[in-house]
Formats: sequence, C-alpha cells, structure tokens
Amino acid sequence: MELNKILIADDDLLVRDAIQKILEIFGYQVVAVNNGQEAINAIDESFATIVLDINMPVMDGFQTLEALNRQHNTIPVLFLTGAGSMDYAMKAIKLGAYDFLTKPIADLDLFAVKIRQAIEKRMYLLMHKAYQANLEFEVWQKTKELAAKNELLDEYSRKLEENTLNTIATLQIALEEKDPYTAGHTRRVTQYGRMIGEGMGLSELELHTLVCACQIHDVGKLVIDVSCIQRPGPLTDDEWERVSQHPEICQNILQPLQFLGREGIIACQHHERVDGTGYPFRLNGDQLDPLAKILTVADSYDAMTSKRSYKVNKTMEEAIEELYKCAGSQFDPAVVRVFAGLLRSGKQP
Repeated sequence: MELNKILIADDDLLVRDAIQKILEIFGYQVVAVNNGQEAINAIDESFATIVLDINMPVMDGFQTLEALNRQHNTIPVLFLTGAGSMDYAMKAIKLGAYDFLTKPIADLDLFAVKIRQAIEKRMYLLMHKAYQANLEFEVWQKTKELAAKNELLDEYSRKLEENTLNTIATLQIALEEKDPYTAGHTRRVTQYGRMIGEGMGLSELELHTLVCACQIHDVGKLVIDVSCIQRPGPLTDDEWERVSQHPEICQNILQPLQFLGREGIIACQHHERVDGTGYPFRLNGDQLDPLAKILTVADSYDAMTSKRSYKVNKTMEEAIEELYKCAGSQFDPAVVRVFAGLLRSGKQP
C-alpha cells in the first residue's frame, strides 16, 4: 500500500484549499471534507494520516477523534488549530492525537516534517500489524503442524502398544497350545473377564485394562518350567515354589512397558486371595486392585471347568457352588454374585 493519501477536515474553505494545495505540491493525494462527520464517513485504511480542525460544525475535532478511537482507528491524527491553548493541547494528547499544526501555515519545512513523521508512524503501525498477523499465522501454522505430528505420534504409539500386547498374548497362547489341557485358557479367561466387567458396569477404560490384563496374565510361565502341572499328582515343594513365581515374573516382564503398568499389577495379583493367604505377596482386601479380583474369579472358574491331567473338571453349577463357598476368603463376594448371576441366566461370554 502506497502511503501518500491524506484526509483534511476543516470548515474554513480558504484554509482547507490552501493546505490541500501545499500537500499536493509535496506529492500527496488529498481528500478534503467540511466537518468531522464527513471525515468519519470518508476514512478507510488507505489514508496515511488525518488533519483535523478543532472547531468545526456538526462534529468538532475532539468528537471526531473520539469516534475514531471507538472504531479502533490507528491512523495518526494531527490537530489543526489557530487557537492554541494548554487546555486544547491536554485534551488532544489525552485523546491520542499525534501532533499539532498551527494555521495559517507559516513554516512549510516544519509542516512537511510533521506530515512526514506522521506518515512514518503510520507505516510503522502497519508494519507492526502485518508482523503480528504473520506471527499469529506462523504460530497457528506451527501449532497445526505440531498437532498433526502429535496425532501421528499418538497413532504410532497406540499401534506399537497394540502390537506389543498382541505379541505377548500370542507367545502366551503359543505356550498354552503345547498342552491340550491348557489350550484356549487365555481366550476363555479374557471372555469371562469381559463378561464380568460389563456386568459390573465398568467404564470403557477400566474394561479395556481388564481385558489386556486377562490376555497376558500367565505370561510369566514363558520363562519358567511349568511342565510339572501337566502330570497327575500333587506338586513337590520345589515345583510349587517354581510355579508360584509366575505372577511376579509376569509383572517383572511387563514393568519396562509403562503403558502396561496397571495390567502388570493386576496380572501379578491374580493368585492373591481377599483373605490374604494367596501368593506371591499375600495381599488382602483393599490392597488388591478391583480388576484383579475379577481376573481371579475368571481364571479360577476356567481352571475348575476345564479338563486337567490331575483332576476332573466341574460342571458350571458345581463351579458356581465352589465360587460361593470361597467367597469372602478367596474371592470377592460381589464379583462372584455378578458372575454367577450371568452364568445362570444363560449369558454367553
């Protein structure tokens, strides 16, 4: 934008024409009006500066500047007056006037300097405004780019977590499939866990956490020899010691994976009992994660109703009776009550 357009508002035709001719000699384009109201109607962003007479009909110079201020106008305003007084000066400064011009114009060099300085102020304000707009755009653009990158990163992180979880679950299932007695255990426990969680009205987040914990609860068996549980007969003390380590080993395996922090705790507690006689840490009651109490019931029910080399599997009703029998000691009574109700109603996992 070429800044050479000046607005003059003065009701004195002779003064107005004289100033207009001087400015045109200096190379400026001039728009001349008779009063403040006409100035308000004519003003737009193309003007470099405004010259206002103070004493004008309809709307004087002060009223005009007040109206421009309400419009958030940033074009420098120079007051043109032949009645210079301290009161006028103070009022003009308070309203934000840029400078004063006395009439008649006696010193053309001083007049030219003041006009040029006002235009330079206008140029500075426009440049600052453009800089601010550009800065805001760049911030918006960078924020948008950062949001897009964060979205991609979140998606990548989510897929990485899903793939890691699937890998662990697949390894656990592969271990189970080697033994016809344990094949399908994880899948069934996960289904039972989900069924109980939904029956207890868990939130989507809690339900997701529970399902993940069910899928990986026996991963500790990957690094210890548990072949002893496949043969008939009771375990020796050494065998029992080895087998009872798998919940804690599971948590140790998952510990570096921060996104599975709570799932590791739940898996570690799935052989604990509400009366504190379980393993590996003999936790009880409120020390147990509420989701671990659900996993314990789901895991135990599947163990009771599945074929094993060392026992005869129970029917659904027999397993439910066992759950109720151990409610309050091994199992959480509320979980047993919900699960038993779902099973007896014919609910399928």
